[in-house]
Amino acid sequence: MSDTIKISATVRSDFGKGYARRIRMAGDIPAVIYGHGEEPKHVVLPGHATTLAARVPNAILDLDIEGESHLAMIKDIQRHAIRPELQHIDLLTVKRGERVEIEVPVHVEGEPAVGAVANQEETVLLVEADALKAPEALTVSIEGREAGAHVLASDVELPSGVTLVADAELLIVNVSEPEELDVPEPGEEGENAPEGDIVEASEESDQAGEAHDSDNSKH
Repeated sequence: MSDTIKISATVRSDFGKGYARRIRMAGDIPAVIYGHGEEPKHVVLPGHATTLAARVPNAILDLDIEGESHLAMIKDIQRHAIRPELQHIDLLTVKRGERVEIEVPVHVEGEPAVGAVANQEETVLLVEADALKAPEALTVSIEGREAGAHVLASDVELPSGVTLVADAELLIVNVSEPEELDVPEPGEEGENAPEGDIVEASEESDQAGEAHDSDNSKH
């Protein structure tokens, strides 16, 4: 279940790409807080602490903004295309006891039956939960499942207080037989190769004979 992560934030006074770039160069992260009909609030978050917090799915931050506590959930993260850096974060204002819709990672555990393979079709599941009690992950077991078995969204066991929002028929895991590869029968390649060599040798012999006949006709 979610625990709040305390982080100090400062209000942004300037805007624009240049200012945001200077924030990142200083090791901090620009962010915006929105929700509950309030005007968006632009803040600056400490880079290291926020990066650690962002590793937790649907993390709840207890922000200290100019001495006032503000609860917010990480909703969207913009990452650098190459470097492992956070470029910008969107935060959703939440209140204690409030229920929110969130996407929770789905982890698959166990091994299917011998001769079967499992393919995970969905990696997250949309659910509704108390903002401060949201699960970090959901787990489904495929242990011993035979080819042809399916795990649907409705099959995923949800913690108490968490309800499914996604389509109940959404396919999460598909267990099937492994795909057969077209492998040449033993000897097929070997049988064809000599024939090609014989044809090429025959063509070369014919060409040589034609050249010899041509030389003789000149004499």
